[in-house]
Amino acid sequence: MTVEPLLLGVRHHGPGSARAVHAALVAHEPKVLLIEGPPEADAVIGLAADEAMRPPVALLAHAVEEPSKAAFWPLAEFSPEWVAVRWALGRDVPVRFIDLPAAQTLALSGAGGDTPPGDAVRIDPLAVLAETAGYDDPERWWEDVIEHRGASPRGPEGGGGAAAPGPPPCWGVAAPPDHHGTVAGDPYATFAALGEAMAALREVHGDGGHRRDSVREAHMRLRLREARREFGDGGVAVVCGAWHVPALREKRTVAADRQALRGLPRVRAEVTWVPWTHRRLGRHSGYGAGIASPGWYGHLFSAPDRPIERWMTKVAGLLREEDYGVSSAHVIEAVRLAGTLAAMRGRPLAGLGETVDAVRAVMCEGSEVPLALIRDRLIVGDVLGEVPAGAPAVPLQRDLARAQRSLRLKPEARERDLELDLRTANDAARSRLLHRLRLLGIGWGEPVRSRTGSTGTFRESWRLCWEPELSVRVAEAGIWGTTVLGAATAKAGSAAREATTLAEVTELAERCLLAGLADALPGVMRVLADRAALDADVGHLAQALPALVRSVRYGDVRGTDAEALREVAEGLAERVCVGMPPACVGLDGDGAAEMRGHIDAAHQAIALLDRAGTQGRWRALLRTLTERERIPGLLRGRCGRLLLDDGELAQEEAERLMALALSPGTPPTDAAAWVEGFLAGGGMLLVHDERLLALVDGWLSGVPQEAFTGVLPLLRRTFAAYEPGVRRTVGELVRRGTGGRGVSATGAEEAPAGFGPALDQGRAEAVLPTVRLLLGVD
Repeated sequence: MTVEPLLLGVRHHGPGSARAVHAALVAHEPKVLLIEGPPEADAVIGLAADEAMRPPVALLAHAVEEPSKAAFWPLAEFSPEWVAVRWALGRDVPVRFIDLPAAQTLALSGAGGDTPPGDAVRIDPLAVLAETAGYDDPERWWEDVIEHRGASPRGPEGGGGAAAPGPPPCWGVAAPPDHHGTVAGDPYATFAALGEAMAALREVHGDGGHRRDSVREAHMRLRLREARREFGDGGVAVVCGAWHVPALREKRTVAADRQALRGLPRVRAEVTWVPWTHRRLGRHSGYGAGIASPGWYGHLFSAPDRPIERWMTKVAGLLREEDYGVSSAHVIEAVRLAGTLAAMRGRPLAGLGETVDAVRAVMCEGSEVPLALIRDRLIVGDVLGEVPAGAPAVPLQRDLARAQRSLRLKPEARERDLELDLRTANDAARSRLLHRLRLLGIGWGEPVRSRTGSTGTFRESWRLCWEPELSVRVAEAGIWGTTVLGAATAKAGSAAREATTLAEVTELAERCLLAGLADALPGVMRVLADRAALDADVGHLAQALPALVRSVRYGDVRGTDAEALREVAEGLAERVCVGMPPACVGLDGDGAAEMRGHIDAAHQAIALLDRAGTQGRWRALLRTLTERERIPGLLRGRCGRLLLDDGELAQEEAERLMALALSPGTPPTDAAAWVEGFLAGGGMLLVHDERLLALVDGWLSGVPQEAFTGVLPLLRRTFAAYEPGVRRTVGELVRRGTGGRGVSATGAEEAPAGFGPALDQGRAEAVLPTVRLLLGVD
């Protein structure tokens, strides 16, 4: 047994490091285990021994007064720290965290994040070591020197690419594994080599330029000294990032370390366990200590033998679930190809790169589409961990967990769609819960368009995905109440008082009805009535009307009383009808475009309001707007189209309005704006009424050349919104009919407008050199 503390420098999420840590702890048998992490976690580390705790999980620290200040310390089943903790707890060895306290970390970090403070050095040690060794990929270098260290390139039966058996996934409670393969020979050799490499890097790069690292390392040295005095030098084992090992070996005085920590700010912090996901362990998520392939590493760690064969079997299973034709022969051939590629590339075993290349060639037939699915579901993975019910949590989190259990809505890391039928009690309760969470800023579910295409008000479609950051959102929302219902009610009342526009209040009233917040609705309604009475802006009133009308309709399906909302909605509709004509006068192009949106929204809302008197006044208003010359052409055309679609405008009347708008006396840009307003939203009108098409075609053919440049963008914006089939049909009609090639009285074929009677041979030959150049023809 050594007389110095055992310093085990690791990669935070590396299965090779995890195996090596376990082997070293078994050989050393320390009396205390020190882990890089916040000391506040000492109080909850015992939960890691609970069988209900299933990684990936994370230690979450947040400021009590400001929960948005938060930090996570994630752990997967293949994390060396997790393996060490499970080993120690299984043998009653004390576990202590020695990093800078979370109270100081959060005060230093300011806004919250999910990167453990201190994982962000200015250099990437693995990248530097890989580059020094001649590798262009740090992940491949790590696999070759750590994951495949000591492994035979052939399996026990000579199968190409099979790895030596790995440890079982239950190291913390089972007998130690046979230490071969990645943990062959001296159990301390890997850590000695990494420690020397990091010492050399720090000699060149210093502490990486990150001041916080020096503060953290001063605190680690102080905690290490305490453990050495209590348990003796040989009884202490430390598991930390390999970058910190040289700093822990460095001889510094106690006074110097205490001076480095003096004056650091502090906040009151709480620490608990929260579920984590493989996806959030990925480097692409922004996690500072992230890895490129959490799912692949989890497989390497848990596979008892033949990891390549087992991996290819997983891939084949996933592809079969997605209806790809993959047979056992594909699996066999993919394993062989992966082993062959590893041999050709001089690697001890097939790694992730070889397996991906083999899968792409054999199972995916060169396509990247199924390979993207494999990367997402297997290489990265969508595993969501679990924590015991006894883990510390804010009361709101406990109430949410009870609601999730009672409604059978289990949080999952993988996105899934949920179709709700609001006529059933359980689905209605699910809808209320999801809407309440959205109001609290907890975006577990987002409303989406139904896949069935149903537009009934009794159906809702949601897309659910639980992200670890939502645990922070729950802690933040805890200031509003101890239950989801109470917190949402309090948040709605506060939001109503702080709203700055009428539309915000009407949207909030709609959300209160969706969430079933009966206690919050009266207060919101008072604010709504006050704002509606004082707001004279027709645009604001029209913008607020749709949400109110939708809320009135919800009363039938959800069993809520929306009669008070109906009165406010009808009052707003009346005020819109009165105030719209003067509001439409004298608008420029941008103002007219904005007002057109308000008219469309108000038209749809009033149609749903189901009140004959209001609908009659609105139609009369639209007819008035179509006739007034001082109204912008965009709005006159739009009002005419709305009346035509509702059957309130005869076809002959529509043709008369269009003829007036497109008469020679109308400026071309005004006429184009009228056409845009009339034709926007659907081109089938021109397909079924060739007289309207002829009017548009005739007007466009007569637009003067100097005005055509100004007209073209408006027309292009209008026709570009049509579906390709509609545009093609309109073009065919123009070609065959109005403006197209016709037949003269003598039976001779006439040329289209703008073209000569026959082919111009000289102009045609002028483009031939360019065409030959494009086609590569000599």
